[in-house]
Amino acid sequence: MTVSAPFASHDKLSWFTRIAYGLGDTAQNVVWGAMSILTFFYTDYAGVDPTIVGLVMLLSRCFDGVSDVCMGFIVEHTHSRWGKARPWILWMSVPFAISIVLLYLVPQGSSALQFAYIFVTYNFCTTVCYTAMNLPYGSLSAMMTHLSKERDMLSITRMTLSPLGKILSVSATLPLIKLFGDTQWVWVEVMSIWALLALLLLLICFYKCEERVQPVAKKVAQKIPVKTALKALAYNRYFWMATGLWTMQACIALFTGTILPYYCKYIFLDDSLYSILFLVETFTTILATILFCPRLLKRFGKRNMSLYGIVLAFFGHLAYLLDPYSFNWVLFSCFIRGLCFAPLNSVIFGFFGDVVDYSQWKFHIRQEGLIFSGGSVGNKIGGGIVSALLTGLLSYAGYVSSVTASAVQPQSAINMIVTLYEYGPLIIWGIVIVILWCYKLDQLYPQIMRDLVRRAERGED
Repeated sequence: MTVSAPFASHDKLSWFTRIAYGLGDTAQNVVWGAMSILTFFYTDYAGVDPTIVGLVMLLSRCFDGVSDVCMGFIVEHTHSRWGKARPWILWMSVPFAISIVLLYLVPQGSSALQFAYIFVTYNFCTTVCYTAMNLPYGSLSAMMTHLSKERDMLSITRMTLSPLGKILSVSATLPLIKLFGDTQWVWVEVMSIWALLALLLLLICFYKCEERVQPVAKKVAQKIPVKTALKALAYNRYFWMATGLWTMQACIALFTGTILPYYCKYIFLDDSLYSILFLVETFTTILATILFCPRLLKRFGKRNMSLYGIVLAFFGHLAYLLDPYSFNWVLFSCFIRGLCFAPLNSVIFGFFGDVVDYSQWKFHIRQEGLIFSGGSVGNKIGGGIVSALLTGLLSYAGYVSSVTASAVQPQSAINMIVTLYEYGPLIIWGIVIVILWCYKLDQLYPQIMRDLVRRAERGED
């Protein structure tokens, strides 16, 4: 069994290192941001039935969940000159860039052909490439420093820079598509640009971020049986809470990213307005993260500042219900969501860093890779369920797919789009409030760290 080395001077990270780490998520979100409107591309440019899209995403997320667990074990058993997690950023950067382009080369043909192509390319991108890079990237923060405050700053920096990738790809994609021809092939060309940019940023992240937290063995390092590792994970209540928070974070992003393009196109009759809504929400999140979150974190801690923000987000969204057909009120809902979601969003991965320490304290097992990968399982399966639910409800309401982006929708489909945006976020916010209310690790954490330092000094696990 192993424990982390005691605190040292190298636990303090430079701002350049923090920024380089954050750029890793910027890169992934250049691609992931473009994928947030993938459903819109499938239905309105590739002519794919929304039911097929939902089925592919649901099945894929289940496979993705299994791959996450496998990748967690792979990270734990990776030994290279660059460490455990860091090398995967290098190894998967090129395949990841290629995979995003393949997603948009959907062939015209039968539903079976389109299902097969989408299933293979979507899983290559998400289940294989993204998983093999993102999970090690997430666990890397716990390997770069042993200080909880430094991990929180890595999380804040990550979540400050992460939206920049989405801002670029989401805000620019649809206008560029319109500018260069509004065809499926134009989507391929634009995605190629995002893929090259992502590749460059990933290489910067790899070269600057080093694994500095090295385990020290009491005698001889012992391999932890799979059963023991999974049992510790299963009985770690804070792992489940952190996973729930990460899942809800993904659900709200996927929910709004899926519904709002349809909302703009069929309620406001201009899908390019989505770029404005996205920019308002994202820039608000970035500014709130930079200006307020470090001070709020210092004063209230992760749990309390996140809880206060989500409560305000819940009531802020209720105001939008005053007039859901008004662009100004939808704009207001995006502003409130960006402002009030920023606290939780900024420290979501800091929660997982603390869960790693809790696992070592409670179960005498330190398992960065498995905890981050296990959390990602819930994140992705939850996202798959949301995708399937949204596309299923649109199909149920009679939504009409098209390859010309000019289909006329029945009133039932338009009503469904409005209803989903009205009540979906409220359900998600409610779940987050319950989880945060039950989360008590912030209070326990100082004692955990005192105990771990004493154990390390005695050579104990």
